[in-house]
Amino acid sequence: MELRQLSYFVTVAEELHFGRAAGRLHIVQSAVSQQVRRLERELGAELFDRSPRHVRLTAAGERLLPEARAVLAAAERARAAVRERATLRLGTSTGLGEHLDRVLGAFAGLAPDTAVELVSAPTRDRLAQVADGRLDAAFVRSRQPAPGLRILSLWEDPLVAAVPAGHPLARQDEIALADLADLPLCITARRTNPALVDLVVGACHAAGFEPVPGPVSGSLQDTLATIGLSPQWTVVYAAHARVLHSPRVAFRPFRAPGLVLPTCLAVAAERRTPALDLLLSACSKPLTSNDHES
Repeated sequence: MELRQLSYFVTVAEELHFGRAAGRLHIVQSAVSQQVRRLERELGAELFDRSPRHVRLTAAGERLLPEARAVLAAAERARAAVRERATLRLGTSTGLGEHLDRVLGAFAGLAPDTAVELVSAPTRDRLAQVADGRLDAAFVRSRQPAPGLRILSLWEDPLVAAVPAGHPLARQDEIALADLADLPLCITARRTNPALVDLVVGACHAAGFEPVPGPVSGSLQDTLATIGLSPQWTVVYAAHARVLHSPRVAFRPFRAPGLVLPTCLAVAAERRTPALDLLLSACSKPLTSNDHES
């Protein structure tokens, strides 16, 4: 049984005339007759009493009509639900880790009918896409103002050191930044994440040394693999480190005062939607012990 057959049946039942039904459906009369006959064969019952003078519903047709209308209405509701489901396009930042899981989980609870599309792009591109409407919002790591955008502070994200698991520093509970002076620093190019690079390099200078440049890898996974093979170091957001599994690398917090970067949400200054309000509510929900354990 096809929706098309039910649609043709209902139209004929309303018109009680195959020719007029075909006109409403904008198809030839023979196609209507053929599909109704096919439906009758599938159901094993005559649905219409046909004669040269009139077309009437049989008892079986009378019973089928409300059911057919209900099926067609349900199908239309399903199509409408797909067409009308809202989508929130959200730019993501490297290293959100368990924060992203927390926010998406909270947002799903607040807006179950809204889909979320995650878009990964460099910071500059994310900001441009929020400004021109291609993104509804984007996570960023800086409070630096941007034309046409509001930068909303969300939370502070501490950084931890990633060192080889076999290195003596890995046996310490905390690492002083100055202890890393002799190890090459593997960090992303500044153009990719200027806030992170400026923070780390500035902190090294404040600790009295110029970081030894290490190789720049294309991804954090590659960087960690490199660190696991030779004495080097990098920084990782603590929220991200908690969801990483790298047996050759140890993650250790920095000795006070530590390194901290803000996480913010960039939204268009003149554009506000209910979905954005719900996203901000989701971002404000605290990280629970269950989030840490998952």
